[in-house]
Amino acid sequence: MTSDPHRPPVGARLRQARVEHGRSLRGLAAELGVSAATLSQIENGKSGLTVERLESVADALGTTAARILGSPDADRRAPQPAADRPLVFRAPEHPSERTADVRRSAGWRDYGPLELPPIPAAALAEFLEVGYHGTSMRRISARCGISVPGIYTRYESKQELLMSILDATMADLEWRADAAIAEGGDPVARFSLAVENLALYHIHRRELGFIGTSEVRALEPTNRAAVATRRNHQQRIVDQCVRDAVDAGEFRVDEPDDASRVVVTMCTAIPSWWQPHGRLGPDAVAQEYVGFALRLMGHES
Repeated sequence: MTSDPHRPPVGARLRQARVEHGRSLRGLAAELGVSAATLSQIENGKSGLTVERLESVADALGTTAARILGSPDADRRAPQPAADRPLVFRAPEHPSERTADVRRSAGWRDYGPLELPPIPAAALAEFLEVGYHGTSMRRISARCGISVPGIYTRYESKQELLMSILDATMADLEWRADAAIAEGGDPVARFSLAVENLALYHIHRRELGFIGTSEVRALEPTNRAAVATRRNHQQRIVDQCVRDAVDAGEFRVDEPDDASRVVVTMCTAIPSWWQPHGRLGPDAVAQEYVGFALRLMGHES
């Protein structure tokens, strides 16, 4: 088989893949257990690249060797990279995407154990333990007992695994937010329920909340924008509750939008401090935060 004279050298393709995945030369070299100088020589074509090392690089980047090499077969087998295609969330595999009947029967305040399929569950555990960039497909494979090729038949990349977790996070939060708001008969009640829901969610699903805060920087631009859109929608729900209460004369706050952002940020920060065996349980913390939020808005009960 002859090489394509118009295709960049292997080292250049490796460097391109590294840059596209947002990895520094030193960071990737450290993960591979080689010096930055060695990796630089490989990228500049001054040192050879073994199949084993290529696979190690692909694993560290959460992709495949074929995709790094730009194999035409790889393009036919796999969909476009996540950054180059519209985001399509995987429907059947996420337990957060329950039927409406199940959601109604559960109630938005009810939280069972976090349920994820084996591969995303293993990825979540690894991301929590060593971070997104410190996690490899081999580590995920070892934790869930599914081979690396088996993982790739379900998930295109480590990036897609992170997105599946964030999708589960947002889907679970979204239906609970809608259900909570629907119970409110006036602007103050809707605001209080929205705050209670945010607080409860970030207590009971603090692992997901932590990943959503700490690893969003690891997302490719298209994915980051998709997650930001859904987060902004949750912020707008609270914003509207605040504006409605201001218009009704119930809230007396000079900068309602700023105050609304403070309230949401206050709730999303709960995973950074709350512990299961602390002074207050989930319900008590949620009610305390509702009180904080109402006082911030100048509400007189």
